[in-house]
Amino acid sequence: MEIRSLTRSEAERRGALLEVERYDVDIDFTGLADGPEVRCVSTVAFSCREPGAETFVDCAAEVRSATLNGRPLTSTADGRIALPALAGHNVLRVESVQADTTTGEGVHRAIDPADGEVYVWMSFEPDEARYVWACFDQPDLKAPHAFTVTAPSAWTVTSNSGDPRIEELESARRWTFPDTPLLSTYNTVVNAGPFHEIRREADGHDLGIYARRSLAPILERDADELFTLTRQGLAFFGEVFAMPFPQRKYDQVFVPEFGGAMENYGCVTWSDAFLRRATPTPAESELLAKVLLHEMAHMWFGNIVTMRWWDDLWLNEAFAEFACHWAAERATRYTDAWASHLAGGKLKAYLSDQGPVSHPIHQPIHDVAQAASIFDNITYPKGASVLQQLKTYVGEERFRVGMTAYFARHAWGSATLQDLIDALSEASGRDLDTWRAAWLATAGTDRFSLERDGDTVTLVAVDTPRPQVLAVGAYNRNGKDGGDGGHGSNGSNGGNNDPSGEVLERRALVRVEVTQTRTPVTGLPTEADLDVLLINDEDLTFATTRPDPATRDAFFLAAAQLPTAISRGVATATVWDMLTTGEATAAEAGRSITAVLMAETSDAVIEPYLTLAANIAELWAPEGERAGLTAAVAEACRRHAADPGRRQVALRGLARVATTPDELAWLREQAGDDVDLLWRTLVREAELGGDVSSESALLLERDPDPDAWVRALTVRAALPDPAAKEEVWQRLAVDRAVPINSVGQVAAAFWRPDQDALLTPYTQHYLDSIPDLHRGGMIPAMVFAGQLFPPHAIDSTYIEEAQKAAHEAAPVVRNTLLERSDTVKRMLHSRGTSTDR
Repeated sequence: MEIRSLTRSEAERRGALLEVERYDVDIDFTGLADGPEVRCVSTVAFSCREPGAETFVDCAAEVRSATLNGRPLTSTADGRIALPALAGHNVLRVESVQADTTTGEGVHRAIDPADGEVYVWMSFEPDEARYVWACFDQPDLKAPHAFTVTAPSAWTVTSNSGDPRIEELESARRWTFPDTPLLSTYNTVVNAGPFHEIRREADGHDLGIYARRSLAPILERDADELFTLTRQGLAFFGEVFAMPFPQRKYDQVFVPEFGGAMENYGCVTWSDAFLRRATPTPAESELLAKVLLHEMAHMWFGNIVTMRWWDDLWLNEAFAEFACHWAAERATRYTDAWASHLAGGKLKAYLSDQGPVSHPIHQPIHDVAQAASIFDNITYPKGASVLQQLKTYVGEERFRVGMTAYFARHAWGSATLQDLIDALSEASGRDLDTWRAAWLATAGTDRFSLERDGDTVTLVAVDTPRPQVLAVGAYNRNGKDGGDGGHGSNGSNGGNNDPSGEVLERRALVRVEVTQTRTPVTGLPTEADLDVLLINDEDLTFATTRPDPATRDAFFLAAAQLPTAISRGVATATVWDMLTTGEATAAEAGRSITAVLMAETSDAVIEPYLTLAANIAELWAPEGERAGLTAAVAEACRRHAADPGRRQVALRGLARVATTPDELAWLREQAGDDVDLLWRTLVREAELGGDVSSESALLLERDPDPDAWVRALTVRAALPDPAAKEEVWQRLAVDRAVPINSVGQVAAAFWRPDQDALLTPYTQHYLDSIPDLHRGGMIPAMVFAGQLFPPHAIDSTYIEEAQKAAHEAAPVVRNTLLERSDTVKRMLHSRGTSTDR
């Protein structure tokens, strides 16, 4: 029998019927030292508002025994235990065992290949706590949780509330944690293993970071940065929300074989892939900061105040994504965080919002399975951009006042979108109902252009626009130094390194409130020699833009000459959007974005622009244009490699696009003892047919990374060799032996251009795998459905077959597959029709 997904109507009925008083959960990890089993006893005290009524508790683990008020219960195979004839006050006790701790949901047992040590982590969003113990697994039934954990003697156990009492047993230790505050089941956590631990005191908080012992040197390397960011984030959010984090202890646990990071209250779980084995690049360091701040923002928005139902999942995630950029820019050294958001996530959101899975930001969610399908680019980067627009629309100070009221009013309870809108409306004095309907209940992206008639400038929307505030910047070439418009670039002055020497200077920035299709733009200079009018300057809203036809080609050239990271980013977003919609060729877009890359001064965006330019050359360009665009990217890499601060990023980029023996030999020479760069070079040499097997084996012996075997497998994946392809597909897609955070890396090396004959059988293997891609839970379903989708060796007929198969798949697989297939369809169109203008 299939495990049933909780519906909204069931959750509403159960939420109206019950009040959960507390959970006491006894967990036994001793069986994990040399086996797969986690044993749990969950005791739930709860009251019923209608004595005599019946309901059910969620438990998708194997139930060994269950009693309600002392009476035995019968479990079923659908993940539920019926609870008949409820009393006014009830005590439920369920003993359960979860033995699928390798590929199952909720709890995972990982073995470190470096030393054979075992680590275990739990992660429950959206409804995976039920796979470990019995609970009422819905977000609005919040309660204190008390965890008692028995684990091998050498292990450390972490959980939400910190400061456990530890008892020595005969061959184990028992960890008894204090009660948590009122938490949703998905916000709880227990992790365990022989961790390396580092602790610091900061502003009255006891901060801890943990990692497997084989990564202890890397955790020590990154400790100062992690503690600094944690202190800065706790101070920023405590101030702007007028509510300091209420618990003294705040832990962050880096674990193997985990996807992303999870905001468990007081004990955030991370993939230890964020502990970079090579020295982190500026973009990698900034990503670490933003993820840390994203999960921290959830302490308030998600944990202290929790969404009532999953239709507000978008708000939960979008707010954290918005807040992490807000905090990074205001409280840390990562002052170009919004520019990197635009260069990365926002470009993905523009593409998703114009594809087959576009949906309103806020939409009805029938059941939790549907909720799992919207952890996507609409929810995260578009949602964050819309909240940035909301802050702009009401004003930052009023936004802060509204958020303060919201947290004070709803702390330790659950709330809805309307509760937030009401608080912000009261604080700002603005009626936000129209704003809410337009931005949150309507799918799609606004598009703007400008009309000029003499000195009269009008902002024109393609269709009826949403109410919003945006800015128009006016630029000309009268200056050579340019102003930074208030945006620095990680220590730079915001200037421009365009090799042509041309620099655009901003003469004016005019904010416009849009309420209709045509909006006059007043206050711009009247000089006829203005070279560029940039719509959405400062990136205040979520909207695509178009240059007018008369200045189209000049706009593509001018993108690299704009004076700040954010202005160049806005222009690049326009170029990218025109490529994805078929209004620009790969050659045009590639040249424009490579020029921006050559001119860029912000370390935050050089790496994403390098990836974007290389992707255009590899995935979007027709075969006849690929070599020229690739060579241009390689030249940009060589130019940046001359700058010591950008050398690492530039050499990594060159390892992706190098094509000649001389380039590869030069890379080897430059790499020296840089093991990471050597691996990247070997992958490229393998793709080009080089015999690198013995060198890969020697490098594997040298590499101290416990996961270095994945790098060796990546080299194998790139080889134009049938046996290598078969081996890698088996380990990657069938056995799922590759850690979830490395699947994309190996898959990208597997699906290479110019290997169609070798890859064609695996395009069918992918189609055959679709019905089972959902196994393992939400994160694996998204990763395997998206990363394994073939970008090569297919045609439009294949796209149609994949999209047809998607409609029979689980919701999270369906949406991921439809989104990825739409992107690849656009790539195929660009490859087939792109010609140089």
